Amino acid sequence: MARARQVNAAAKKIAPIGNECVYQFMTDTLHDNILKPKGRSMLRGLRGKCPRCGEAKLFRAYLKPVHDCSYCGQDWDSIRADDGPAWLTILIVGHLVGPLIVYFVLHPAIPLWVSFVLIPLLVAGLSLLLLPRCKGAFMGLIWATGAPTS
Repeated sequence: MARARQVNAAAKKIAPIGNECVYQFMTDTLHDNILKPKGRSMLRGLRGKCPRCGEAKLFRAYLKPVHDCSYCGQDWDSIRADDGPAWLTILIVGHLVGPLIVYFVLHPAIPLWVSFVLIPLLVAGLSLLLLPRCKGAFMGLIWATGAPTS
């Protein structure tokens, strides 16, 4: 019952149809003031979707965010993730590749050239794969917390 009151409080009655009423959700109020969970916004950004609505693409190029969401109209020009995504990418890749480096050092039966080829390729591939996802997650977190940006 409390959930129904919360939804009805966030909706605006626009037209009666017979015995039922049609409600138009006030999405700006609903998203901006009531429902801004950080985890959901970060997961949407991680998927490369708009952290606000989860529908439209967040990036127009590899790391270039769209000016505004084509679905909900949220402005993304004002949100800058700066060095956070690079820091998180390095942290994750280092923790994934570090044990592999230790394994190659402790097992001299594996030829040295294999580690010289495999490790840089793995680091570059993981970094290129994770960087846009980390940027999306940071943008979602910055938007959800309302942190000041430049």
